[in-house]
Amino acid sequence: MAKAKTGSTRKTSATKRARGLGGRGRRSARIGGESVFEQQVEIATKDGRMNTFVCHPERGGPHPAVIFLMDAPGIREELRDMARRLGTVGYYVLLPNLYYRSNVEELGSVVGEANIATRQRALQLMTTIDTPKVMQDIDALVEFAADDAAASKGPMGCVGYCMSGPYAINAAARHPERIRAAASIYGVALVADRADSPHLAAQRTDARLYFGCAEKDHYAPLEMIDKLRVELAAHGGNAEVEIYAGAQHGFAFPSRPAYDKPSAERHWERLFALFGEELK
Repeated sequence: MAKAKTGSTRKTSATKRARGLGGRGRRSARIGGESVFEQQVEIATKDGRMNTFVCHPERGGPHPAVIFLMDAPGIREELRDMARRLGTVGYYVLLPNLYYRSNVEELGSVVGEANIATRQRALQLMTTIDTPKVMQDIDALVEFAADDAAASKGPMGCVGYCMSGPYAINAAARHPERIRAAASIYGVALVADRADSPHLAAQRTDARLYFGCAEKDHYAPLEMIDKLRVELAAHGGNAEVEIYAGAQHGFAFPSRPAYDKPSAERHWERLFALFGEELK
């Protein structure tokens, strides 16, 4: 059973106590005029304690849960802001640190020549996790949400960026009855010669899936996207593949040189529609 340290005093099957958010306990933040409740928790997994940022609206709960999976550079304020944006439109969002096994909290910026070493560290950390490990983490996150009164007990969603695009699709395959919508945003290795390849995982769930792909992406070139479409069409499934014309890998992250506001906003529209139609 997933156990967690949080600021909650509510009694559940998971033991909880305060850990603090950057040295602070629970707090509310205002994002775009909306109030969002947020906290940092530690969720017990088979491999340790996974620090996770949780946010959701202050009012109107419980809210559908969405797991937000990080890209290779890891947890940072940019991702917390994105999780908050999702939270403001009515979701209980979990943003886990997938590098907890390496005792890494935050790496810092990977942008620019001055941060080459940090980029190399991020690429190395990517190799320390894989689908089996992340699926264990997904199990713990699903259970944690089930134990929290702020999260609704109905269908959940999952979204993953970059390295976590495949993880999001595999999460839907692992929990087909609970995770009913999943999105891969400029995900990598969308068609690969292994059992956990997203094109195969998509065949193991009837959840609604969305692949948002950058037109200019050497991690997922157009030839791979074309093959993904062919595979999904051949084997059925409830999936959409969309190419963001002119966009580069990383287009949704405001701090990246590749940031493209029109594409980023379109990706938010797609996520809000996907989760709104399938989770609410």
